[in-house]
Amino acid sequence: MIKVVKYNKLIRDRIPEIVKKSGWIPKVRVLKKSEFLAAVKKKVLEEAEELMQAKDSEELIGEIVDIQELLDVLSAEVGLTRLAVGGLQLAKRKKRGGFRKRLFLIEEEKI
Repeated sequence: MIKVVKYNKLIRDRIPEIVKKSGWIPKVRVLKKSEFLAAVKKKVLEEAEELMQAKDSEELIGEIVDIQELLDVLSAEVGLTRLAVGGLQLAKRKKRGGFRKRLFLIEEEKI
C-alpha cells in the first residue's frame, strides 16, 4: 500500500532533501513568480498561527525565526533591503510610536 501525505504549501529549500533522507519521495514544483508572493503571504499566516500556539520561549523563538525569514523574502520581492526596512521602521516609530509601552486600546469616544 502506498501512503501519500498532501501538503500543497511553500517549503524551505532543503526540505526535499530532508524528506528523501527519511525514506519518502517528495513531489515538488517551482512556483512562478506570480504565484510565489501569494504563497509567501499564506506561509506568513501559517507561521503566525504557529507563533500563537507556541507553548514556551524555544517554540516562540523558532516561529520568530521562521517569520523573519519570510519577511526577508517578502522584502526582497518588493525590492527592500534590511537597511531600508530599518529606516522605514524608524520613521514609522517616530511618527506613530512603537510598542514598547505595551498600550492596549479599549475604546475611544468622540466628544
